[in-house]
Amino acid sequence: MWAPERRALTTGLVLTITLVAFEALAVSTVMPEVQADLRGLAWYGWVFSGFFLGQLLGIVMAGHEADRRGPAVPFAIGLALFVVGLLVGGFAVSMPMLVLGRVVQGLGAGAIPATAYVTVGRAYAPELQPRVFAVFSTAWVVPGLIGPALSGAIAEQLSWRWVFLGLLPLVALAGAMALPGLHALPPVQREMERPRYGTALAVTAGAGLVLGGIGSGDVLLAVVLAIPGGVLATRAFMRLVPIGTMRFTPGLPAAIAARGVLTFAFFGADAYVSLTFVDVRGTRPWIAGLGLTAATLAWTAGAWIQERRVRVVGPRRLVRQGFALLVVGIAGIFAALFSAVPIPVAIAIWGVAGLGMGLAYAPLSLTVLAFAARGEEGSAAASLQLSDVLGVALGTGATGAAVAVADALDRDPRAALLVAFPVMAVVAVLGVLAARRIPARLPDRVPEVR
Repeated sequence: MWAPERRALTTGLVLTITLVAFEALAVSTVMPEVQADLRGLAWYGWVFSGFFLGQLLGIVMAGHEADRRGPAVPFAIGLALFVVGLLVGGFAVSMPMLVLGRVVQGLGAGAIPATAYVTVGRAYAPELQPRVFAVFSTAWVVPGLIGPALSGAIAEQLSWRWVFLGLLPLVALAGAMALPGLHALPPVQREMERPRYGTALAVTAGAGLVLGGIGSGDVLLAVVLAIPGGVLATRAFMRLVPIGTMRFTPGLPAAIAARGVLTFAFFGADAYVSLTFVDVRGTRPWIAGLGLTAATLAWTAGAWIQERRVRVVGPRRLVRQGFALLVVGIAGIFAALFSAVPIPVAIAIWGVAGLGMGLAYAPLSLTVLAFAARGEEGSAAASLQLSDVLGVALGTGATGAAVAVADALDRDPRAALLVAFPVMAVVAVLGVLAARRIPARLPDRVPEVR
């Protein structure tokens, strides 16, 4: 993957993923200062929700265009949208303007990984692909370790606006390195199905209604918005993914479905690790950050373990082991709700959950690329990313709804997490069972178009 003919492409893709990761973590860190400057607390949550909704749309569009035009075009458009979003965010004079910038950023951030996955399937030999995904996972380590602290220092010494504007030269550099290699990958020369942009908009609109309902703080309004939004998003999602995905049909559909289950369970708990340590156990925020760092480092370690093992033991065993470790990690963070469990022990056990993610995440990507028909890698990668992002949103939303209900009832957050964490553990247990439908071995080559 670092051979001279691929070195610039690999470096550009890794740098792009690193920048997207840094921006995601940096915005979370500086948002209190942004809100104090721009005002508009009611828009606070939509800074994150808008980014997520833009991602959904970007994923679907980029996946189709990568099959139809080759990965260079959607990747370049994704970078351009990401740059526009950075500019709008950096020069925002109000919270609604910032939300608009985040939506545009999300469109770009959705297109970038979708086309990167297609590139892995077409530009790297099967025996190199596990290593490429391990490197992609490693690209999150530096942002995870220094991103929050660095962005906080930038906001304090300069301005929060430079968290957006300061990335512009690096995005241009990443594009200049990756695009020549992407242009060498030709589009698919065959009849393509019509793009399902209307269906992608339906998924986005449905997810927006769900997020709006959950974030409203009103139980009745949440029901009124979330139920029809959930139905709309589910029906549209089923049209965008391979037939049998919702039934975990063995092979490609099961791998796509398992990815959504994996991110639902992990991020449904991970998003509230800090709340557990700070609000429930009364620790300092930096100690809570150690739990998140432990999971990030363990995820990377798991990614490199799978790189060496996936073609020996097969994806099924690694995915099953990953889900099992995730169950252990969620059980550990549940135990951390009680003072009898020492905080260092809780941090270490949450690292076990990160190790499980590292073992299971990349093998699912490899399975999807290996079993996608040749020329349909873009659509398959888009389906995987769509399941991925929806899993994150629904998992964090489900736990968030429990916390919101507890707050409305003047209950301690512990009461909500005592319910939410076991739900996430049960979902992970279901993932262990569903892993039986993941292929036992990866094929040596991508199958022909059927």
